[in-house]
Order: sequence, then structure tokens, then C-alpha cells
Amino acid sequence: MPIDFDRPIDRRSTGTSEKWNRYPGDVIGMSIADMDFATPDAVIEALRARIAHPIFGYEWPLDAQVKRVIVERMQRLYHWAVTPEQIVFLPDLVVGFNLVTRAVGAPGDGVLAQTPLFGPILKAAPNQSRVLNGAPLKPVVSGSTVRYEVDYDAFEAAITPRTRLFILCHPHNPTGRDFTPAELRRMAAICEKHNLIICSDEVHADLLLGGTRHTPIATIAPEIARRTVTLLAPTKTFNMPSLEFGFAIITDADLRAQMLSAWAGAVPHGNVLGLTAAVAAYTQGDEWLAGVRQYLTANRDALAAAVAAQLPGVRTTVPDATYLAWLDCREAGIAGSPFEFFLNQARVVFTNGEDFGPEGRGFVRLNFGTTRAVLNDALGRMAAALKQIRA
Repeated sequence: MPIDFDRPIDRRSTGTSEKWNRYPGDVIGMSIADMDFATPDAVIEALRARIAHPIFGYEWPLDAQVKRVIVERMQRLYHWAVTPEQIVFLPDLVVGFNLVTRAVGAPGDGVLAQTPLFGPILKAAPNQSRVLNGAPLKPVVSGSTVRYEVDYDAFEAAITPRTRLFILCHPHNPTGRDFTPAELRRMAAICEKHNLIICSDEVHADLLLGGTRHTPIATIAPEIARRTVTLLAPTKTFNMPSLEFGFAIITDADLRAQMLSAWAGAVPHGNVLGLTAAVAAYTQGDEWLAGVRQYLTANRDALAAAVAAQLPGVRTTVPDATYLAWLDCREAGIAGSPFEFFLNQARVVFTNGEDFGPEGRGFVRLNFGTTRAVLNDALGRMAAALKQIRA
């Protein structure tokens, strides 16, 4: 049965939607990274069935089932031979990369990351008394679009004698890049040269657009897997982040022992509802996922066309993955912050580009994981606001 992603769902009525309740009711929410689509029916039914039982105890058998499902999924999607003992559950991936940052090196050591970048990754280094070693990605402009490439010289130049860890965001937030195997090999070779551990945040790996195919960096070569902690979750994919469930795959026994020793007492037992939802999503969610990818791809393409036709001076990424577009507003004639301009003049709220580091000044991140009607309304408001300043 076709899934109706055009169906509007009132999220304000819950009173708890961060994206839709933080600002007044006339503001369109296109900021926080969740989608405005119903979670798959199979997940909702599985949760209802579990809630019908009145006891919420420890779910050891469910732990084992989830791990079997993950093992099968990694083999099916990536031909990646993972074993259950290589999987460690996490409450979410922000906790995950903070734990890895704490486990690798010592206070004062460096953490390499590619900017502009998802704010919580930028904060992981100072959170754990480490130093951020920023390696800017290289923007390549073509008309009204911009695509970000790896600047390998900047990447290696950012590494200091005290750099111990590289946090890779793949697919990248906010640029939407899903790095190619060739790019991953070259970055991995530099990490191997400098003996860096790799923490790869791949939470958006399922949200592929168009013909994009995702390659986990740990699958590039055995020597890369030995130094990699891969972070994954079904929560972004199936629009259920509040269930707070994720996992790490650490294939090397020595690296896994190092992580588990540092994480001891800090990683809680799996959330029973998150575990239940994960099994349902990964075993029964493929049709929904195929549909949402198709819908998001069409939204992405509609956004790119609208930027070219209606938003003079604005450029956008055309992401390989995610439902996040990165808009360069520096030539749009906006005085001051584009975040404030669009909020106040268009009544549309994005994520402020400055949250992604210095390279984000003059940018906003737009979440197009919404209905086409909402997306078109937001774009129309933006166009009208820009027209006013050019009148």
C-alpha cells in the first residue's frame, strides 16, 4: 500500500515538539533534525503490543534479538561480517561520540573534525577536555548550488603531534555529503599514517537520496576496521529519535576492550521501547524507508529548483543523503544574520549556521523532511522576504 507522506500531522498539539513548539504558532519549523512523517506502522504496532504488557523489566532476550537483526542488516546492506559481541548499545549517538572522545587519549589531546559540522560533535572535544583540530571542507560552487569536497591538505595540516582521534560525520551534517570509497580510503590512509582512532558517526546512513550508495568506513579495509568505532541507529531513519537507541560496532577486540573499559558504568542497559522499535523498524520498515527516500529526493530536487528560480543570491547544497540542506545566504543582500532575518521577516525558523562553527556564518541549515506543502510555503515566504529587501 502506498504511504502518504503528504498527509499533514499536527505536531504542535503534543506540546512537546521542539521543532514546532519553540516558536510562536505562525512560524514554520524547519530546524531540528527530525521529520514530519508518521513513524512506520510496524513500529507503532510493536510498541503498542509491548506497552500492553504491564512490566518493563530488563530485556536480555530482546538484546540478543536486536543484535541478530543488526548482524543480518550489516551483511545485507554492506556485506559486512559483524558478530553480536562487536555490538555495544548506546542511548544515542551524541553520547556515543562523547564517550569515544573521553576514551581516546588524555586531556589536552586533539580531536580532528571536518567543518562546518554538527554542533554536538564540535562540542565533544571541549566537553571531554580535548582540543578541536578543525579541518575545513572545501566548497565548490556551481551556479546556485555548492558541493563540499575533502581538502586533504587542510585535513592533514590540522593534525598535531597530540591529535589522537578523528570524528568522521558520514553522511556529513550539515553538507549532506556521503563520502565515496575513494575519499574514505584517502582519509583513512592519513589517519593510519598518524595513528588516529576513527569514530564514524553514520546515523544518517540509511537516508540516501537519488542513487547514492553508502559505504561504512570500517568496511574499506581490515586495517581501517581495526582502528574504527562505527556509530549507527535506526532512530533518525525511521523518525523515532525520542526513543533514544543507538549502537556502536567495534570489530577489533583490543579497541573494543579499550572502549568498554573507559565506558564502564556510563553506558546504560538498552531502553526496552527503543529495542522493541529497532527490531520492528529493521525487520519490517524497508517499504516505508524506500518511500521516504523517494519523497525526500523529490523534496531535495524541488528545493534546489526553487533556490535557483526564487531565491536570488542564495546557494544550496544538493545532498547525497540526509534531509538537511545547507544554504549559503552571504550574497542575498541580508544585513546581519540570515537566521534572524528569515525568522523575523519570513516567519520560518532554520538552524543557525553559526552553530556549525565559524564556517557557518552567513548560512542556515534547512530541514526538508516535511510535506511538500510545508516546504513550498516556507520557500514562498523566503522568496517574499528577499524580494522586500531588493525592492
